Amino acid sequence: MSYQRSIAIEFCHCDPAGIVFYPRYAEMVNSVVENFMAEEVGYPFAQMIAEGYGMPTARLEVDFRKPSRLGDRLDWHLRVEHLGRTSARFLVTADDRIEARATVVWMDRDFRPAPWPAHIRPRFEAHHA
Repeated sequence: MSYQRSIAIEFCHCDPAGIVFYPRYAEMVNSVVENFMAEEVGYPFAQMIAEGYGMPTARLEVDFRKPSRLGDRLDWHLRVEHLGRTSARFLVTADDRIEARATVVWMDRDFRPAPWPAHIRPRFEAHHA
């Protein structure tokens, strides 16, 4: 199973040539992950941070396949590609434009990696392929 989200390419995403400025893709990948956590896992970033936890991105790999232009709408897909004890790697794609792998780490209140909580791990497993 994969999580899906659509994002419209707006003026704020583009460079003077009218195509997506590549760092904006990193923001969109993070947005897909953040919304996945809220909508599929049921644990929004705001709640996570308020409770003293975190899930920072430790690694981000991106392949840019084709430019996106102002006015395009990209259909994003996220699946859990790898699930470890304290980390997970998400495969995040947007149509034929971009393929990204974001590795995140669960951080406990003491800012150290910790095992996935019982309310998160099964949700990740449902999206693991």
